[in-house]
Amino acid sequence: MKRRKMMMYDSGKIVTGLIIFVCLVTFPFWYNKGKAVPTPEPKIVTKEKACVEDVAFMKSSHMQILDEWRDEVVRGNEREYKSKSGKVYNKSLTNTCMECHSNKGDFCDKCHDYLSVKPYCWDCHIDSKGNIPWKAAKENF
Repeated sequence: MKRRKMMMYDSGKIVTGLIIFVCLVTFPFWYNKGKAVPTPEPKIVTKEKACVEDVAFMKSSHMQILDEWRDEVVRGNEREYKSKSGKVYNKSLTNTCMECHSNKGDFCDKCHDYLSVKPYCWDCHIDSKGNIPWKAAKENF
């Protein structure tokens, strides 16, 4: 009988502890509810009317294209890409993509920072500090 009464006295502490635990664990979710960061609007400064492929495809799959280009150029020496529209492009991040999207900070970094993505393509294509403008970096290569 004594043991049963002791369990009843401890149940209040257990329930209180569980409530506090659940509140602490779920705090980040309900605290930030409705406070989403606005989707970035990258600035495009270009004379071209269209990208290599349509905008929706490029937003979702540009990294796959860049990976394929890298492999095809380095391993197979295939340097031309024919888009769905039939136009032929040079497979080059620096000379094709960055020709139009020349401001890495206003175009690439806005979305990559928003998604917390650190693409490894910048390891080779810019200096370690990342502060050389693309136009100047292209002239040095």
